[in-house]
Order: sequence, then structure tokens, then C-alpha cells
Amino acid sequence: MGKLSLSGLAFWMLCSAAHAQEAPADFATQVPLAISGNGPWYRLALPLAVQLNARQADLGDVRVFNAAGEPQAYALSRQSSQHTESRTVTDVKWFPLYAADTREAVPGVVMKATTDGTLLEIRPSSTNGQQVLRGWVLDASAIKAPLQQLTLDWSQEQDGFQRFSIEASDDLQHWQAWGDGQVARLSFADERVEQHDVSLPGQSARYLRLVWLGQAAPQLTSAKLVSATRSRLPLPLVWSPPVAGARLKAGEYSWPLPAGLGIERVRIELKQPNTLAPVTLSGRRDDKQAWQPLSNGLLYRLSQNGQDVVQDELQLPGLAVTELKLHVDERGGGLGVDAPTLRFAVRATQLVFLARGEPPFTLALGNASVKAANLPLSTLIPDYTAERLQTLGQATVEGEMVVTSPTVAQAGPNWKKLGLWAVLLLGVAALGAMAYSLLRKPPVAR
Repeated sequence: MGKLSLSGLAFWMLCSAAHAQEAPADFATQVPLAISGNGPWYRLALPLAVQLNARQADLGDVRVFNAAGEPQAYALSRQSSQHTESRTVTDVKWFPLYAADTREAVPGVVMKATTDGTLLEIRPSSTNGQQVLRGWVLDASAIKAPLQQLTLDWSQEQDGFQRFSIEASDDLQHWQAWGDGQVARLSFADERVEQHDVSLPGQSARYLRLVWLGQAAPQLTSAKLVSATRSRLPLPLVWSPPVAGARLKAGEYSWPLPAGLGIERVRIELKQPNTLAPVTLSGRRDDKQAWQPLSNGLLYRLSQNGQDVVQDELQLPGLAVTELKLHVDERGGGLGVDAPTLRFAVRATQLVFLARGEPPFTLALGNASVKAANLPLSTLIPDYTAERLQTLGQATVEGEMVVTSPTVAQAGPNWKKLGLWAVLLLGVAALGAMAYSLLRKPPVAR
């Protein structure tokens, strides 16, 4: 029994040395946290600038410590996209909005609908003078799911950019702004470039009102709404600081990116007014991999009615790449000799921790050698549900990041770890001595 106990003791000491408690000084970056709301669980949306200081692509080196330097139990949520249960494209009816001129912000109209909400008629509140077509009202009363996208088509005679405001209503009386939309049909180098889709905020509404900005509206030939029932809302997109690129050759530019981030959108700087550039964006994980097409589209910055009309973003499929390459069709004039700067967007990473001990709490990361310590959310929060997650207390980054060299890279001995290894070696030596003593002991006569 004594031999077995000594072996178990040595094994325990070995495990203790291998899993010595980490301290904030073991990590290159420390960020102060402020907490609010009801604990003991707190959720923190990790800023992208903080994530880029991690030494492990999967954020296995992130930790939270209390005021005494004790590590806290935590979980990571790295949701890449919404979970879609169903997606439907619906053709909807449209009704014209007329006004006396294009300077009137919102046309005065009288609207009629049936008891079930189906739109019957829209007419001007005043018929004095010539009426100008200012926009359209779309009847979405038959759609019960949140609206994700609007797709428009219009008469071939009206080319160019079409910019309009988007408002939503359930009663035709009270309207909520949903931002601006922009579609386009352009002739370019014997080709036609068309943009018909406009993103919507993913909310439900019975009616949409589109009012053209400073110009008459075109005659619509088609209006479709894409709706989707989703099991949960996505985490928001977070944008990177500007990334400098390099010009590979005429019409080609590249940008290096951090590894392990699923990029969903990029924004390319368009410095010069009246820029028009059909582009193709490719990516790869390393320089040994072939380039893979990720997106294509039309980038532009054009002056229209005294304002800049800008489309500088491209949608990506969320793949993790370490380098991007942009090919530009230079028949539109290109993007210049110097590579433009680029920003990329990824879904926010949310960290949830169980507060133990006294604040202030510190977020630490930046250690390539530590092992991941995060738990599943269902383990961290025993009765976890997606709805409950939104009710947890909140933690936010405050102050500035403190970036240092981890203790393991600093000069001088790490007395804590040296002491643990000394205890381990002494235990192993004692075990060896015991085994040697047992081997030298003469066998007992029977």
C-alpha cells in the first residue's frame, strides 16, 4: 500500500506542476473590465482590436482574472451566422406615391386598407397642379416573418442610380425609418452592371414606404421581399482598423490578415471621387494554397445631385483566410497606383464569465503555450437558454490595453514554477529511494 500511495502522490504532484495556476503576468495583454447589471454571470463582447492581440487563432489563450489574480470560469460564443429555419421570396403589390414636386419630403396621401390589412388604394391628399411620382408603398401584410431583403426592378428607360429612403409601418399612420436604399443599372464598357437588392434590418412590418431622394421615382416592374424566420439573432459585426495593402501589378492588390477569423464583409477605401471599379475578391489561408474566389461586385464613389454616392463594401461567405487579393477591371479607371486601405468585419465573439471573488476584473490574453480553459455555455450556466443570455449582466472594456511580455519570456527565474518542479523532483527521488530499498531487501523465508 505504501508503494501505491507514493506513486499516487508523485502522479498528483506531476499534474499539479503541469497545471500550475495561471496569473495575469503570464499573458502579454491585460485589459481592465467594468461590470454592470445582475451577476454572477457577465457577458462581454470582445472588441476586435483586443482579439487581434491573442496568440492563438481559436482564442484558447483568453482568460478573466479577479482582483486577487484568480482565474474565473468562462465560456466563449463565436456564432458565425444566424440559424435560419425558413427563407421565403414573396412578390408583393406596389402602389404609387405622388407629390407636387421632388422637394416635398414625404408625399401627403390618403391610404385605404381592408380589415385584414391588405392595401387597396393610395391617392394624393391634394390634386392641385401637376403630380410627380415620388415613390412607392409596398404591401407586405401577407408576410408574417421578419423582412431581410428587398429586390426591385424598374423600367429599362430609367438607367443610373436610384436612391430612396425606407420606412416601415403596421397601420399606415406611424412610420419607422429603416435607413436608405440604393439600386442601380449602369452601362459600362459595352456591358450592363445592375444592382437590384437592398438589405433590410430583419424586422417585421405590414407596409414599406420608399421615397426617392431629390428625384422622381422610376416606374417599378417588380418588387420582391425576402423574409426569414430565424431561431436566434446574430451577434453584430465588428470592424477592424484599416489594413495597409500592396500593389501586385496593374489592377491587382493584396492585404495580409490575421489567421482564424471568419470574414463576412470588407470595406475598401475609395479616395478619389468619380471612381467606378468592377472587382473580384479572392482569398487563401496560406501562400501555398491557390487563390479562391470569394466575392465580386461593383465599387463606386460618384457625385450625384451634389452628394457622393458610395458603394465600397463586398459581402463574403465567412471563411477564415490570411490573405485577400482584389482584381480590378481597369476599364473604369482603376483604383490608382497605391493600394487602398481595407477594413474587414467578423461576427463579434462573446465571452461569458462567472464572477468569483472581488472586482476589478481583468481580461488577459496573449500566450501561445497555454491550453484552452473555456467551458460550454450549458456547463457554465446550468439552466442556460439563448433567451437567458440576453438578461445577464454586462462587462465592458475600459481604459487602455496594457501590452507586456509574458512572464515566461522575461529574464529572471520564475520562483513559483521552480518551487513546484523542485517538489516534484523531490517526490520522484523519494519514490526511487523507496523502490531501491524494496529491491535490496532480502526475500522473506517461507
